[in-house]
Amino acid sequence: MKKIVLTLCMLPMLIWIQGCAPATYEITGYTGSYINPDIPVPSNATLIEGIAYSDDPNLKKGANYELKHIGGEQGLYPPMDYFQKLADTGWVELEEKRMGHVHFLKKDTTVIAIEIREDTFEITEMIKDAIE
Repeated sequence: MKKIVLTLCMLPMLIWIQGCAPATYEITGYTGSYINPDIPVPSNATLIEGIAYSDDPNLKKGANYELKHIGGEQGLYPPMDYFQKLADTGWVELEEKRMGHVHFLKKDTTVIAIEIREDTFEITEMIKDAIE
């Protein structure tokens, strides 16, 4: 009898704990980005908007994407599998240039900034020598 009561008491707690587990994102594949086909983006990310930076001399163009939970809680956890895909395709992170949520990557002469948030990420192509 004690086992049944204990099991019935534990069941709601286990359900509650499972409900409080952090949600995760899922990447189902990759496609070329809106601003540059050499920049892979998760194929299940939704393009929110393309951005033109006519008022900033350091920024060329950008794109804002939505992918639920890509940055973890409050954007504190960068998606390591996505950054691994970028590295596999030749993008090298400029770790000394990182600024909080913003990661800078370089491939050949192109430099991009990727800002990771909880449910969105923005890719911005920089003007040559903008962060040098």
